[in-house]
Amino acid sequence: MSRLHAFLDRRFALDARETTVSREMIAGLTSFLAAAYLIVVIPSLLSTGGMDRGAVTTAAILVMALGSLFMGVYANLPFIVGPGIGGSVILGVTLAHVEHVPFATGLAIAMTSGLLFLVLTLTGARELVVRMIPPQIKLGLGASIGLFIAMLGCRDAGMVALNVKSNALALGDFSQPGPIVALIGLAVAVAMQARKIPGAVLAGIAVAALAGVPLGLTHLPHSGLSLPHALTPVALHVDLMGAFSLAALPYVFAFFAGEFFSTLGTTLAIGAKAGLTDADGNLPGIEKPFLVDSLAAALGPLIGIPAGTALVESAAGVEAGGRTGLTPVTAAILFLCTLCLLPLAMAIPKQATAPALILIGISMLGTIRHLRSEDITDLLPALAMVLLTLISNSFGTGIAGGLLVHVIVQVLAGKAREIPVGLLILSIPLGYYFYTAATH
Repeated sequence: MSRLHAFLDRRFALDARETTVSREMIAGLTSFLAAAYLIVVIPSLLSTGGMDRGAVTTAAILVMALGSLFMGVYANLPFIVGPGIGGSVILGVTLAHVEHVPFATGLAIAMTSGLLFLVLTLTGARELVVRMIPPQIKLGLGASIGLFIAMLGCRDAGMVALNVKSNALALGDFSQPGPIVALIGLAVAVAMQARKIPGAVLAGIAVAALAGVPLGLTHLPHSGLSLPHALTPVALHVDLMGAFSLAALPYVFAFFAGEFFSTLGTTLAIGAKAGLTDADGNLPGIEKPFLVDSLAAALGPLIGIPAGTALVESAAGVEAGGRTGLTPVTAAILFLCTLCLLPLAMAIPKQATAPALILIGISMLGTIRHLRSEDITDLLPALAMVLLTLISNSFGTGIAGGLLVHVIVQVLAGKAREIPVGLLILSIPLGYYFYTAATH
């Protein structure tokens, strides 16, 4: 055992980051449970556009397993990797279902975006963008993503719902099993965390899942085993010729902007939560997680997955104590196991993992207190980012909007000379992104 610990310590710098093997493994399990719902959601979205659901399920699991494994071994950071919901909506719903674009063409558009992503990563351009981001945006990132995660948890639990008449969010029905199960799990997690008892997030998920059995939410499978579906119906179905057209350009940029800012926000905000960022809010060695997710974005379409990114659900593992790459490596092993244990993995309902997301999201709000509330040039871009994240249901859009508002506010305040040239140039494609989003 001492030899194994010595090997893992050398490989993942456990002692240097003040963590242990058991803590990292618990964090990996927590991240896995928090993200397991994507194994159902992503295939559901993509099958809307005519893709084979079984094949896409296998593909999604492989992207999550291999991407997380590479993130852990290569980058040694506690981020899991998987398909992004935003990219899946663009392909499965917008392109294939609504606009009747063949899914092979949609995959080619996503792949084009991923290759562009990869080129910018290899040339170091992405890291330059990170260093151009103003401090107030970095401070607002945690709050923006925290509210996004908390709102995701509330929706999963059924605590909030869309009011069709007013086209606005409203309180859900708290007499239903979903909110009841989520509140039970949340109470357990809060009680344990307040008493500094380790494993609060994981315990909350476990208790909520058990509470869901008598309430009819947690359905115990008749058999825990299943064979994975073949990739043949979706693998290598990439129509590159269909992607090279002016009509495809807005969607290439939509995929690109979503992936770029989603990963940027996840790595910086959750990296800060893990205590891995420096005094300027930058993540040392950020080029490594950027390379991992850009490879996932570029290669994922080859097996039917339009977008790979560092997942916000990584925050669950960080909250459970994850600090190194051993966390995503553990999660990767569990994702691989789901290829043959899918019924068992899917027995845990999303309402049971909702408390983890709510608690984690709330815990990330603290960074916004460092903003200078008396300076509107600091406050307005950060608040715009938070509001846009909630309105658009995309923190990638929120970050892009925050940067654009920062440039506009600085110009209006007579501080245009203080804006980095690179950020001024970046504001042009950001403006185009919001224009295409409004007209498509």
